[in-house]
Amino acid sequence: MRSYTLHLPAEARPGEPDALDKAVLVPDGFSRPAFAFSVLWFLYHRLWLAALVVGLGLAALAGAGFALGLSRSAGTLVTLLASVLIGLEASSLRRWTLARRGRPARDVIVARDEAEAEARLIARWLDPATAAVPPRPPFPGGPVRRPEPVIGLFPAREGAR
Repeated sequence: MRSYTLHLPAEARPGEPDALDKAVLVPDGFSRPAFAFSVLWFLYHRLWLAALVVGLGLAALAGAGFALGLSRSAGTLVTLLASVLIGLEASSLRRWTLARRGRPARDVIVARDEAEAEARLIARWLDPATAAVPPRPPFPGGPVRRPEPVIGLFPAREGAR
């Protein structure tokens, strides 16, 4: 089972079928296409700045390996490790970019594949029982309050020196 995050515009409300036209599902976990086609994967998902940074980073990595006189096998290993890192972080970078563009994560769906995730998403989004419930605030009790100031490692006591 794999988890998927649902990204919608901030003004979308549960129960609105038109909002699902703008939905983006982002799978969580290792991305094999990002591992294999790093810069092209970022360009396909319209992550222009990330594609530029990854491309420059891979070029700098290759240049540093050449300048240090690494063997071909060591250079291949370094490039493979960089590609693994890209595959691990690509989905997180995509989620962060979507949130920055005004499409925060609205829901998490656990499913076997993307088709099942879409089916569960539609059922959950259009359910009238959940559509009437307003979204919860991030901190139900309000902001966290500190009871008293702390001096050093221990709380200050009255009458103590």
